[in-house]
Amino acid sequence: SAGLTEEQKEFQKVALDFATKEMAPHMAEWDEKEIFPVETMRKAAQLGFGGIYVKPDVGGSGLSRLDTSIIFEALSTGCTSTTAYMSIHNMCVWMIDTFGNEEQRRKFCPSLCSMEKLASYCLTEPGSGSDAASLLTSARRKGDTYVLNGSKAFISGGGDTDVYVVMCRTGGSGPKGISCLVLEKGTPGLSFGKKEKKVGWNSQPTRAVIFEDCVVPVGDRLGAEGQGFSIAMKGLNGGRINIASCSLGAAHASVLLAQEHLTVRKQFGEPLANNQYLRFRLAEMATRLVAARLMVRNAARALQEGREDAAVLCSMAKLFATDECFAICNQALQMHGGYGYLKDYAVQQFVRDIRVHQILEGTNEVMRMIVARNLLQG
Repeated sequence: SAGLTEEQKEFQKVALDFATKEMAPHMAEWDEKEIFPVETMRKAAQLGFGGIYVKPDVGGSGLSRLDTSIIFEALSTGCTSTTAYMSIHNMCVWMIDTFGNEEQRRKFCPSLCSMEKLASYCLTEPGSGSDAASLLTSARRKGDTYVLNGSKAFISGGGDTDVYVVMCRTGGSGPKGISCLVLEKGTPGLSFGKKEKKVGWNSQPTRAVIFEDCVVPVGDRLGAEGQGFSIAMKGLNGGRINIASCSLGAAHASVLLAQEHLTVRKQFGEPLANNQYLRFRLAEMATRLVAARLMVRNAARALQEGREDAAVLCSMAKLFATDECFAICNQALQMHGGYGYLKDYAVQQFVRDIRVHQILEGTNEVMRMIVARNLLQG
């Protein structure tokens, strides 16, 4: 809570209380049974967590990027997988709120902010992951509609969500030929692949999203033709802060679990907490967590202020926080010994859920590319 305003401390407390009472008791069951906890997320939306940084006139909370980071970190201590989906949903609503016209904002945002309807972000394709600008899903203009064909891969919420924010090719090759369309579930020609079996993130479904001659009104395009890639990347700047914040929450929870285990577990006739090596490791974990948190919050402020260096700071924060927080969770598991490998102990779920944060919203290798390019282009 260091450096936070009284209002931010209150947001943090509300989110932590919700995580403790409504999420943590069910985290293991949601993981094991692959339950998508829609009703719990709708309860969170009643607290304003369905459109945290969306404008209030369409049902959003109108909070800052730093406020958002604080909330997602707190929620993630209760269930990282569910919070990570909520962060993607929030990113989609922000994209519609920011780049949509008044009609689109009124049509989509209120029901998304209440989480009566849920959203999915559709950029990645089977053949274009890190090279997102090479996407092939096409939208051919036909009168006042587009005819959409292609497929998207690894879509969080796919098949269970209601609104799909889709990057597709309306022009030539490269990023300038990409536009952004908003589709609703039930559109003829929209279908979904099998539910993927994943290492973690099991409280949210992941499927391929398939478009076969889907007819989408031109009125459901966000922004101008050719603006889609820019919209996608601006969404991801915030998405990277959001997912890094989810990593912070998992690491924070894991440090507390390790702290408790070292105190109660005895070996060689004394608590593990008396072992100097383990004490030093715990100190290092806490130090790296605080460093990562400061980096994420600095990037969140830069993004809120629209600073020129915001995108590179978001990339740095995502790279550093997701790498460091995975290492913290993994070390916490190691401190639990064999118990850490049992599903009765929550630390293993944090390890499994957080691992993918180094891959999505731009792999950490791509984050390094963005940072290096920024350093060398001048």
